[in-house]
Amino acid sequence: MESPEQPTLHSSRVRRWLGHLFREWTIESWRPIAPAFAKPEPLKWSDAQVTLAWLGHATVLINFFGMKILTDPVLFPRIGIRLPGFTIGPKRLTAPALEFHELPKIDLVLLSHAHFDHFDLRTLRCFDENTSVITARATSDLLRRTRFRDVTELDWGEAKIFTTAAGKIDISAFPVKHWGARKRRDDYRGYNGYLLESRNGGRRRIIFAGDTAMTDNFAELRRHGEIDIAIMSIGAYNPWIRSHCTPEQAIEMANDAGARFIMPVHHQTFRLSFEPLREPIERFKAALSKTPERIALREIGETFVLPV
Repeated sequence: MESPEQPTLHSSRVRRWLGHLFREWTIESWRPIAPAFAKPEPLKWSDAQVTLAWLGHATVLINFFGMKILTDPVLFPRIGIRLPGFTIGPKRLTAPALEFHELPKIDLVLLSHAHFDHFDLRTLRCFDENTSVITARATSDLLRRTRFRDVTELDWGEAKIFTTAAGKIDISAFPVKHWGARKRRDDYRGYNGYLLESRNGGRRRIIFAGDTAMTDNFAELRRHGEIDIAIMSIGAYNPWIRSHCTPEQAIEMANDAGARFIMPVHHQTFRLSFEPLREPIERFKAALSKTPERIALREIGETFVLPV
């Protein structure tokens, strides 16, 4: 959500941001939430393929050869500070493409960092002990009041082999340019991008970048081999450019990693910045106008099947 660079912004911009938050928490309460563009059908997906669906914001449902993975799950109408009976924080512009009860059994939840729009405790408390979690350094304490039993923290450069009946995948954390504090004073918390690599089905590789500003760290991922798809955040760059990349920068970083396809996320779901709602995706499409086939999807609820 908002960046620690906020105090350095011009006072008028700060006032504008505070006014925006006031509207989100008061007047916006009466605004209806638009439905998702499409509705995925995960029960029809083949476990012999890699299939991904964008559920909204940074929440992506992945069937990785039968292993069900959910990134940064946020499925309720608001994010922010939870009080008895209501939540203080931004309201969704677009509903999640799937409600929690419509999800398949999730094997693994992947959490990039502790910000409220990525680490939603209300959603996370819906899972039971049969789902495992991989999260960033110094964030597992936030999960104490959930039912998760298998929680692993990864720092940059660390990896874990995750095993289910469907097979094994290697999950490694890599550095991105962001920040991890959930509040103002817990800036010791980590923040990750993740590389997922299957050990069956032909060594397929997925990047989930979480949130990041422009950085040259993605080029290092080429040493692992061809990246099939990069899930990249493309919104919330105005005025938070020091912690969120532009659509063009997201493409540049995915290109640095050698990604065949790019899935643009982190836009059209919450109003967390000043750029117009459709600007990120329109800029993204324009930047890839010569190779539109590389765009995995464009709208919330769409599904992408990785070509063989």
